[in-house]
Amino acid sequence: MDEEQLNFRNDLLQAMGPQERELLLPHLEPIALEVPLILEMENSSVHDVYILESGLASIVASFPGGRDIEVGIVGREGMTGAAVILGGDQAANRTFMQVSGHGFKLPAAVLSQAMEESRALRGLLFAYVQTLLAQTTSTVLANGHAKLEERLARWLMVHDRTDGATIWLTHEFLAVMLGVRRAGVTVALHLLEGKGLIRSTRRQIAILNRQGLIEEAHGSYGAAEEEYRRLIGRHLARWPPS
Repeated sequence: MDEEQLNFRNDLLQAMGPQERELLLPHLEPIALEVPLILEMENSSVHDVYILESGLASIVASFPGGRDIEVGIVGREGMTGAAVILGGDQAANRTFMQVSGHGFKLPAAVLSQAMEESRALRGLLFAYVQTLLAQTTSTVLANGHAKLEERLARWLMVHDRTDGATIWLTHEFLAVMLGVRRAGVTVALHLLEGKGLIRSTRRQIAILNRQGLIEEAHGSYGAAEEEYRRLIGRHLARWPPS
């Protein structure tokens, strides 16, 4: 694969130096990432990692006999394979596509070897895993202390990782992401609609007032995004805010 023929949208690929990218380029396989493709299974070996150029993938934790709940999200700012980056070979949680897109598949063994060869690549990807931990921390705090409509407002800031103003997903899917019943999601969506922040239909949500959603999130949005900017050197949040 010739780097000159590529216009990477993935922030990690953009943040890499030419020497780091060169270690990966011959092994990057373009791939369509359709809903609900599973990228990793919990407690299973990771053979490939996925670098997203578009679309959204959810990292979901499961409790025996209980509801699944999202603990992280990956878009064009990142990649799957945190366990591989940290030297392991088994995923702790399930990761699957929730909004279709495209990206690259890379053998986990190739990534591990490249990190052995490049201290700079290793440092960048370790920093990325730290941003995932910051994201998970924000998610836990929001789930534990925020009202449902505040959590939903925060979650809708996946707007950062998409193009345009519309997010394509169902209320049922949002219920899984937030770990609540569908009826609760419907009520929360109506509250945000009533404030003029969004417009919701069965399969799509249009963002009407981004700044209003940030204010509605009451501080649960922003810390993880700032950590990404600090560690990766790129703005995760849409900049300037619109």
